[in-house]
Amino acid sequence: MNILNKLHFALLIFLTTVLGSIVPSLQAHDMSKLDLPEKVWKLNSGKSVSGHYYVTKENRLLLEKNDGTIFSVPRTQLTETDQRWVEQREREIQKINLQIQQKPIQNPSGFGTKYSHVSNPYLRWLLVCLMLIVIVLSIKPLRKEAFVLRFAAPILASLSLILCGFSLKTLKKSSFDTRVSFMDSSFSYFKPDINTRSDATWYYVESLGLPDHETMLGITAWQQQVPIPQCYIGNNAWSIPLHPQIAANPVPVNTKHFLRGAIAIAVNGIAIFSPYTNTGVDAFLDGQLDQFGGHSGRADDYHYHIAPTVLYSKVPKTSPLAFALDGFAIYGNIEPDGNTQLPLDSNHGHYGKEGSYHYHMSSSAPYMIKNMVGKVTEDSTMQIIPQAAAKGCRPALTPLKGATITHNIPYPTKNGFVLTYTVNGNQDTVDYSWTPQGNYTYVFKTPTSKTTSNYKGNSICTVPQANTFKLSTPVFTVFASSEKVLVLHAEESIRSRCESWRILGSDGKILMHGNSWSNTIAVPRLTAGTYWFVLTTTGRFYTSKFLLID
Repeated sequence: MNILNKLHFALLIFLTTVLGSIVPSLQAHDMSKLDLPEKVWKLNSGKSVSGHYYVTKENRLLLEKNDGTIFSVPRTQLTETDQRWVEQREREIQKINLQIQQKPIQNPSGFGTKYSHVSNPYLRWLLVCLMLIVIVLSIKPLRKEAFVLRFAAPILASLSLILCGFSLKTLKKSSFDTRVSFMDSSFSYFKPDINTRSDATWYYVESLGLPDHETMLGITAWQQQVPIPQCYIGNNAWSIPLHPQIAANPVPVNTKHFLRGAIAIAVNGIAIFSPYTNTGVDAFLDGQLDQFGGHSGRADDYHYHIAPTVLYSKVPKTSPLAFALDGFAIYGNIEPDGNTQLPLDSNHGHYGKEGSYHYHMSSSAPYMIKNMVGKVTEDSTMQIIPQAAAKGCRPALTPLKGATITHNIPYPTKNGFVLTYTVNGNQDTVDYSWTPQGNYTYVFKTPTSKTTSNYKGNSICTVPQANTFKLSTPVFTVFASSEKVLVLHAEESIRSRCESWRILGSDGKILMHGNSWSNTIAVPRLTAGTYWFVLTTTGRFYTSKFLLID
């Protein structure tokens, strides 16, 4: 075999290897569990239902039909054989999740997305066809005058593979992977009042459903509901997908879809519902919301209906204030890089410079999300699932016409509130509290009467402290001296990994930036006020709020 034949043979082996790596991916992307027969589940009653196992939530099995319909079956209604099948499947899922969690991060850079260069199925098939032609040309004897084709074909195919790899980088992506560290950094400002954790599929947010700001203030259309602790813990935690996918047909957030349950979770662990109530009215325009955009629902569960911009008192404006239940972040009116907000698309969001999709908040409808860009699953009531459940301790009441809430002051012991409101020229109060065992006492006071009611609810939960990731830790601090010089202190592990730093104003705009660590930074142009210092290291963010005094 001469040297030319050896070169040709090497090219052929290379392309055959690439072909072998692409074909399985084509098969994997084309296969779907919905092409398979539905599993038949036998019930203790003798009846049976069919559907694919989806997930176990609150001791109920969520099953999916081939047409995409989701329905639930109580686990206890299954026969012992099917219950054992579910247990085995859960063990398999747990094992897979554990293996995935133990793998090292393959893409530590970037703002939270990664994708395959050869991701378009049509281009993959084109590459397959080109390489098949190469193989045929290599096997079929060629005349001497066509001998050059034996080398031209594999070279052209190789160039096509390289060009496709680079050109596909510019395509809009249909699926994303959100870095857990990015999610942790976004929720860290409100820990340890909330807790976060994750597996291979979901990012979980645990809280008691009570924000650290005053609630109910300014409501003029009061439903007579008040905030109480909820148990969004464990299996009832809020679930955000870590691998969001762009939906072929985004679902509109309107008076038909998502009128029950949350559509997003704020970074303080409070749910965000659709702008419309379960009666289809705009909650903000109807006067049902407090000055922070929230109120209490029929289960006395506090939640927002519009953008909770009050969180900017603790969160930099370049950080997300919430994550939609389709997995995409929700920002204020500043881009993640600190620049002015770019034009929005018809869904009330856009792709950021880093390549991932995100939404933006606004002061008027649709407030946050016009269409749910990511894939979500709705139950029969058009509520997104999986969904954490709220539970009240008393029956829902009727609206109190003419009432305006003036305050809702928490107890110093954090086990109750005193809500005051005016109605018909009088000032009335609802003084309510609870015990750790879930015993609730409501005292209703008017100028002429006092009524006490007692209710039994769930025991008060405790937020776990398994993941207490914080951005501003003792290992990183910023001090401002009177000479307008910042003094930075950090451990060596942080200083050595410093990639960049930024100083943000209270409006979120970048005022200064740099690319290397410095123990001191002169800030002569900054005036007196409050600022954010953001330090970026490999795979992690650190922030510190500082006050500059003239």
